[in-house]
Amino acid sequence: MADTEQRLLMLIDDEPAQSRLISALAGREGWRTLVVSDSESAIATLGTRQGMQLSAIILDQWVPGDRACELIAELQERRPALPILMLTTSTSPQLAVEAMRAGATDYLVKPVAPDRLMQALRNSTSRASPHDELTPLSEKMPAKLDFDAMVGTAPPFRDALAKAAKAARGQGHVLIEGESGTGKEMLVRAMHAASPRTKTELRMLNIAGIPASSLESVLFGHEKGAFPGAFEQQTGALQHCDGGTLILDEIDRLPSDLQDRLADVVETGQVKPVGAQYAYKVDVRIIAASNLPLTDLVATGHFRENLLTALSRTSIELPPLRQRSEDVPALTRHFLGRIAEQPGLRALGITSDALQLLSAFEWPGNVRQLQAVLFRAAVFCDGDALTCDDFPQLREIVGEIEPSEVPLRESAGVQLYCADGNLRPLEDIEADVIRLAIGHYRGRMTEVARRLGIGRSTLYRKLSDLGIDNAA
Repeated sequence: MADTEQRLLMLIDDEPAQSRLISALAGREGWRTLVVSDSESAIATLGTRQGMQLSAIILDQWVPGDRACELIAELQERRPALPILMLTTSTSPQLAVEAMRAGATDYLVKPVAPDRLMQALRNSTSRASPHDELTPLSEKMPAKLDFDAMVGTAPPFRDALAKAAKAARGQGHVLIEGESGTGKEMLVRAMHAASPRTKTELRMLNIAGIPASSLESVLFGHEKGAFPGAFEQQTGALQHCDGGTLILDEIDRLPSDLQDRLADVVETGQVKPVGAQYAYKVDVRIIAASNLPLTDLVATGHFRENLLTALSRTSIELPPLRQRSEDVPALTRHFLGRIAEQPGLRALGITSDALQLLSAFEWPGNVRQLQAVLFRAAVFCDGDALTCDDFPQLREIVGEIEPSEVPLRESAGVQLYCADGNLRPLEDIEADVIRLAIGHYRGRMTEVARRLGIGRSTLYRKLSDLGIDNAA
């Protein structure tokens, strides 16, 4: 009970409905919420007995408006160690930069998914300092929607991109597996952008972010009067995306009964809304993503084999960043280039020692965490290049790095030597070059053949001869 008493949240918000929602969500994590409706009340509360017990603050930017950063700075000046999370409807990177420089520890764009909000609250009390560089931001820079933005040369990663680029040109369903932060969302959007359905309807649903009681209606729709509270007809996402693409993120979180219904839709191409007498024919492409290996969930009885079979005719696995540490330098320079394009930030270099430090870390949050770490470091960097001093917590975890400990491999993406120092077989090198080309040119096989200086028929013969006909 003592811990719960200490976890007091001050919510600065003048919207009663939103205040009730955030208070309820925070309550699930053991927080008590103190709601104040304006800036003056928030400042005054800091000096009260309750104010001294605060563990975090959530500020809705709408309350102070253009003076939100001034309020954050004043709150930070009075209580430097108190985490501040800002809620906003703006997706502007410049506002995120200004808020962080003023002292905000996280930046959440409304409407906020319940799991994101609760994770941000968990992070706020688990971090060692107000600007913990290893805590991923809840929001990130807008992602570019093409395969060229998927940076990396490690063979498992290039294999995944080549397979995705080839699958993008088709119409079949796709399953993408990989740990959180490996780039699944970016990959599925790139696939849609390169697909024949690029100009058709696209909808992305995060299964974990939708209340279980609403999932059936959100996916399949319902008729008016189908159940108490169904006052209007609702078209489900499957029917809404007829002719287009439906992305289902965290498909592993779908309840078992709905897994069976979804498998039936995939197999028959017909969807029946709740309460409807007839099913509707739909042509929808499903790209599903999972943080967990679905085969393992099938083995434990937590996922339906029929749905896995229906979705995984093309299956892609994105490797975690720790399995492609040679990509860290290239990713770092890529992100620094994108960060420099954001309003309020500037171009920064990075020292070799800092690159070695980043390469030595295992990155449990994967590429997303690396991007967030670099973004935070860039916001607070006073020099012209990031150094090890800009990553103090990371240096504490990794320790001192000798220059020879972490070789920075930034080749063109093809490994020439075996671990014993001998050259790899020519056949293996040629297979890697073809995989790299297919990924780089987003599966455009005519372009791949032209750039490699061979004919299309020769390219397809090589795919078959090298055993990468199905993996490319």
